[in-house]
Amino acid sequence: MKNILRPALVLFFVLTLVTGVAYPLVVTGVAQSLFPAQAAGSLILRDGKPVGSALIGQNFSDPKHFWGRPSATGPMPYNAAASSGSNQGPLNPALTDAVKGRIDALRAADPGNTAPVPVDLVTASASGLDPHISPAAARYQVTRVARARSTPVEKVQSLVEQQTETPLLGLLGEPRVNVLRLNLALDALR
Repeated sequence: MKNILRPALVLFFVLTLVTGVAYPLVVTGVAQSLFPAQAAGSLILRDGKPVGSALIGQNFSDPKHFWGRPSATGPMPYNAAASSGSNQGPLNPALTDAVKGRIDALRAADPGNTAPVPVDLVTASASGLDPHISPAAARYQVTRVARARSTPVEKVQSLVEQQTETPLLGLLGEPRVNVLRLNLALDALR
């Protein structure tokens, strides 16, 4: 028994040091040296202070700001500690009711807007934390934001176009708008 237990314990401690200490330190060191912004959380700074992450959405509800995708996290929206989707399928009546309620809220916030509501403004992402909306979702909100800020529609529309990110290498992903960056650029207009 002693001949079996000792090598097993030695192997356990060696593998713990290698996989639990050495490997994480090496990976962290490489990440911080090659990708310092991403390793630090992809923080967005304003006046030298962090205001959020480019990777996690925030709950904007003021009509003067663009609104992101709904968040399915609880107990509060965009709770990174509770990242998850709603797991409601397209035939689930609860999802249908939630989408109808979100469409009604968007219509009430901008009664003159008769354009079709982009799907990403009424459905949560798989993680519930998506910081991006489609350019169509941003354009849908331009008149409401411009009216609430007493800013020309063309100026707000131009800002949306400036903040639209293109697919990686022109191939990977879809065009998207980071809501936090767009709102910070909007706040900087004044």
